[in-house]
Amino acid sequence: MSDVIEVRVPDIGDFEGVEVVELLVGPGDEVAVDDGLISIESEKATMEIPAPAAGTIQSLHVALGDSVSEGTLIAEVAVADASPVATSEVAAPESEQPEASGSPVSTGSPEGVEPKPSQGEEAAESEGGVPGEGPHREPPVPEMERNARAEEGFHAGPGVRRMARELGVPLERTNGSGLHGRVLEEDVKKYVRSSLEGGGRAPSAPVAIDPSRFGPTHREPLGKVRRVSARNLAQSWRAPHVTQHDEADLTEMEAFRKSLADECRDRGLKLSPLHFAMKAVAIALTEFPDMRSSLTAEGDELWIRDYVHLGIATDTEHGLVVPVVRDVDQKGLFSLAEELADLAERARARRLGPSDMQGAVFTISSLGGIGGTAFTPIVNGPEVGILGLSKLSVRPVWSAGLDVAAEEGRFEPRIFLPLSLSYDHRVIDGAEAVRFTTRLVTLLAHPAHLLL
Repeated sequence: MSDVIEVRVPDIGDFEGVEVVELLVGPGDEVAVDDGLISIESEKATMEIPAPAAGTIQSLHVALGDSVSEGTLIAEVAVADASPVATSEVAAPESEQPEASGSPVSTGSPEGVEPKPSQGEEAAESEGGVPGEGPHREPPVPEMERNARAEEGFHAGPGVRRMARELGVPLERTNGSGLHGRVLEEDVKKYVRSSLEGGGRAPSAPVAIDPSRFGPTHREPLGKVRRVSARNLAQSWRAPHVTQHDEADLTEMEAFRKSLADECRDRGLKLSPLHFAMKAVAIALTEFPDMRSSLTAEGDELWIRDYVHLGIATDTEHGLVVPVVRDVDQKGLFSLAEELADLAERARARRLGPSDMQGAVFTISSLGGIGGTAFTPIVNGPEVGILGLSKLSVRPVWSAGLDVAAEEGRFEPRIFLPLSLSYDHRVIDGAEAVRFTTRLVTLLAHPAHLLL
C-alpha cells in the first residue's frame, strides 16, 4: 500500500515565472529522497527541485519551457508507507493550496542578490545576478538589454501604455522601477526628460551584419543565466567606472599559508590566497563604510550596510554566478575556506538557491587560477566596488628600497598579488579608493593582522 503525495515548487525567493529547463525524471521512475525532479533556471542560477520522499513517479505536471512559481504542482509521487517524507517540502492538497500560475520572467531589477531598500537584496542577482536597488535614471536602454526585454516581455498598465503611445515612448526601452520591473508613469516621464536633455536622440541601433556571408557559421542559444548576466552587466556598466591597480607582497603570507598545510590536510581543507583576500577585504570594509554602501533610488543618499557579506564570482559551465558568504568579518580563515568550498560545489552542481546569492555589499572576482596580470572587473550594482585578483608572480626586489646606491642592498625574490579595484565614481573618489587598496596591501603583507 502506498500514499500518493503532491510535489510543488518550494519557496524560490522573489521570483515568478521561472522556466523549466530540464526534466530529470519521468512517470514510472524510482526516486530517492533529494533526487532531482526538474531543473529550473532563475535570473541568477539553475536549481534542481528535489524529491521530498522516496517512491515512484506517478505523473509529471510540467513540461520543458513551462513557467513555474512557488506552489506550482510538479509531480505526484507514490510513496511506500515506510518511506521517510520531508513534510516541509510536500505541498498541501490542491484544495488548500491553489497552484500558482506561471507568469513571464521579470526583466526589471535584476539583482536577486541584495535587499533593495526594496535581490531587498541586490535583487539583480550583485547579492548575481547582478542588481536592483540602484538608481533608474538613464532612459536609453543598451541594445543588448533592449533585445532581451523585447524577447521576454515587460509589464505596464493600460494608462501607462496609453501615455507611452501619446508621447511616442517605446516601452521596451524604458527602465521599469515598479515591482518586478513594471513600467510606471514616472518611468515614461523620466525617459522623455532624458531624451530631451540628450538632444532628443536615442542611441542608434548597431548595424546587423550577417557573418555567414564570409564563411561557415552556427548559432548556440544562450542560457538564461548568461542572458540575464549580459543584461545586468550592461546596466551596471552605466555607472561611471574607475579601476585602481595595485599589488600586495604576499611573501610572508605564503610562508604562513604553507605552515598550515598539515592542519589543512587534517581538516580536509585547502587555503588559498582568495581566503586571505576575503578576510583582508572584510577588515577594510569595516574601516571604509562608503565601500559597503549603495545609492538610494533617488540618488541623494547612501544606503550603508552595517554587515559584511561578500559576493564571490564563481565560474561554472552554465555561466558566472556570485554566491554570497555572510558575515565574513566575524569568521576565521578555516571557516571561510569550508563555507566557500561548499558554495562553489553547489554552484557547479546547480544547487544554489536565490538566498545563496543575495545580500552582498562587495564582490571579489579571482582569475589568478587561470592567469593574467590585471583586468577591469565591472561593479556588480547596486554595490559600488569590486576587487579583482590576478595571478601570483615572483620577481626580484631591491632590499634597500629607493636607495639604489646602498652598499648593503641586494635583490631578493618576493611574491606579488596584482589587485584591480573597480568602483562607482559617483560614490567613491580616487583618493578613497587608493586608501582602500593601500590598506588591503598592508593587511595582506602582514597576515598576523588578519588574525587580530
